[in-house]
Amino acid sequence: MQLKKLLTGVAYKVLQGSLERDVADLAYDSRKVVPDGMFVAIEGTVQDGHAYIESAVKAGAGVIVVEKEWAVEAEEVTVVLVPNGRQALSLMSAEYFDHPAEKMITVGITGTKGKSTVEHMVRDIIEKSGKTCGIIGTVGAFMNGKSIATEHTTPESYELQKILAMMVEEGCEYMVMEVSSQGIKMDRVAGIEFDYGVFTNIYPDHIGPGEHEDFAEYLSCKAELFRRCKTGIVNRDDEHYDDIVKNASCRVITFGCSPEADLRAEDIRHVVDGGDLSMEFHAAGLMDGEIVVGLPGRFNIFNAMCAACVGVALGMPYDVICHALEHVKIRGRVELMPVSDEFSVLIDFAHNGVSSENVLSTLREYNPHRIISIFGCGGNRSKVRRYEMGEVIGRMSELAVITSDNPRREEFRDIAEDIKTGMAKSQGNYVVIEDREEAVAYALEHAEKGDMIILLGKGHEEYQEIQGVKHHYSEREAVVKGMKKVYGKDFSFLLDQPIR
Repeated sequence: MQLKKLLTGVAYKVLQGSLERDVADLAYDSRKVVPDGMFVAIEGTVQDGHAYIESAVKAGAGVIVVEKEWAVEAEEVTVVLVPNGRQALSLMSAEYFDHPAEKMITVGITGTKGKSTVEHMVRDIIEKSGKTCGIIGTVGAFMNGKSIATEHTTPESYELQKILAMMVEEGCEYMVMEVSSQGIKMDRVAGIEFDYGVFTNIYPDHIGPGEHEDFAEYLSCKAELFRRCKTGIVNRDDEHYDDIVKNASCRVITFGCSPEADLRAEDIRHVVDGGDLSMEFHAAGLMDGEIVVGLPGRFNIFNAMCAACVGVALGMPYDVICHALEHVKIRGRVELMPVSDEFSVLIDFAHNGVSSENVLSTLREYNPHRIISIFGCGGNRSKVRRYEMGEVIGRMSELAVITSDNPRREEFRDIAEDIKTGMAKSQGNYVVIEDREEAVAYALEHAEKGDMIILLGKGHEEYQEIQGVKHHYSEREAVVKGMKKVYGKDFSFLLDQPIR
């Protein structure tokens, strides 16, 4: 593609060379540069891409995009200066892949909690209506039975645009994706105008080094989505609702229990049917009728209303929306592992104080004998999250098993000490077992009739990151191994169920 065309919509200054040249491909990692390709040097929070310009030139880069004045000895190389490398990369990537988002109906979902659940609910509604839909989020990207692993909830812009182009090639009519606050802050979705922007809720999270400076910035990034979409679907009950919509440039549809909401949930009920836990409510406003949600917890009522709002806005039939919500099952989101009639084992991605409290409150509503929580906290992340997790889980569990959860480059014992600081505030009972598989086996061995064992933090993830290396680990496999070890029972057939 011609460099001049690639730079459409980008503010730039040519420092050397010519714009009249073809670009073979784009890269922001010098190791991925191809001959006659472009290297975009980005000054990040950890590394400065400008330090790798020489490596990119040696690899054959014909164009270098920089964020500061820079000279390259090779006169045949074109050097282009831009004010924001990440934004330029995003806009150029969209141009390079011929703006694939414009060829589908797009739904972007932001919020502290519920993004993945709502994404899967919306995908199910779309697919049950007979349409094709691709999704991008925490568990990766999926389209027509194909899956692509992604490093971030919202992939870097080049990878994102490449995935969107693949969806178009696969015939996807719709695309639903999680839009993280980091994805907005880091300009990964720059250049995309979503047909529908969705806000689930917001709580203090992702605040600290390498993430957001403070809650105000976090909130501002969430609200930015509603200046980048045509229609906004927003939680009317969230206490920050006014801040989210005050500068919105889109039309707004709301959901919640509030009388002001366009779609309202009334007469909410918890349902126990054998080993299954579900919810029911009466929908009023945009919909009128009974809705069954195939997931437990009041927070899933809000997720279901959110998805139903999207379904209504998309023009999906009422019966299709209801059927999808009733039969929804999501990997790693209050996922039941049916391994015993004596006690329950569930897996959930909750990895902060707020989401953990929501999950544990949900389990408490079903009157368990005891709650046993297995959890840890990520390394190289805010210590506040560890204190909060420790305090919440200590207060709401009869027994906590503190274990490893992506310690990254920190020592497990240091993370555990921070968790124990929070745990001390609640005077909760706990044991510390670093190996997560051993922690799961311990909980299974000490389970009593009527207990609920909840594995928190990993959810769908299938790795543990230790000292910069990702090692294979699966909560579901750990439960199967634990049942085999403790009770001699083989539940390996449960691992054959596809990720959904």
